[in-house]
Amino acid sequence: MRTLMIYFTCVLGLTPARALGTVPQPLPAGFQEIAAATHLPDAPGPQDPQSVPATNSSSAQTDTGEAKQTKRILWIVPNFRAVTAGTKLPKQSVKDKFETAALDSFDYSSFIFAGIQAGISQATDSYPEFHQGMAGYGRYYWHTFADQADENLWVEGILPSLLREDSRYYTLGHGGFAKRSFYAVTRIIITQTDAGGRTFNAGEILGAGTAAAISAAYYPSKYQTWTKVGQRWLTSVLIDGGTFGFKEFWPDINRAIFHQDE
Repeated sequence: MRTLMIYFTCVLGLTPARALGTVPQPLPAGFQEIAAATHLPDAPGPQDPQSVPATNSSSAQTDTGEAKQTKRILWIVPNFRAVTAGTKLPKQSVKDKFETAALDSFDYSSFIFAGIQAGISQATDSYPEFHQGMAGYGRYYWHTFADQADENLWVEGILPSLLREDSRYYTLGHGGFAKRSFYAVTRIIITQTDAGGRTFNAGEILGAGTAAAISAAYYPSKYQTWTKVGQRWLTSVLIDGGTFGFKEFWPDINRAIFHQDE
């Protein structure tokens, strides 16, 4: 998930800074009030697989005339979980969830972006214990790649499967910039269930936290404190929120600049 933000951070020359259950829990009262106040529509509910062709394509056809999501952003960055506004899809299966987690983790671009982020981290001496040189770069690289794969597995695969959450990002696609931006960012705390309702996005919040806690096992001891784990947790969630924001507007950017719809 974080590869999208890493890519655009590098282009701009900036340094870059999902409780186990069997059924989805209702949205906490505070979040219900936020959602109601903004009058944001629910994402499209899952359809009967016999009446809707099964597809995971992020560029599925719609009849709304909305700009379409593409499987990749700028032909490189994975965008496999983004759903075009107005698109009706069947229920996301457990297999689908783990497939997208694997795609986001082991796509060829993941190795490239891990290398870029590792280089930036080494250049800024983020972890002095890793040292410099090629050996130091190797340490930065495998830690970065492990962080990415670990988070994707928990956020997109394990917890959404256990909690029956839909891990896809449903594009709003209409309304002003502020409304769409708010919708996108709040997807880190609100998600769709397999049944088509809305629920607290435990897959994102708890998944990112679990991944951050696991990472403490392979970082130097001084980075295994609750403070450092919390910082990695918060950073992952914020990066995902920014990624959702870019996914929301990517179809419009693609249409306006590249004159493409798919």
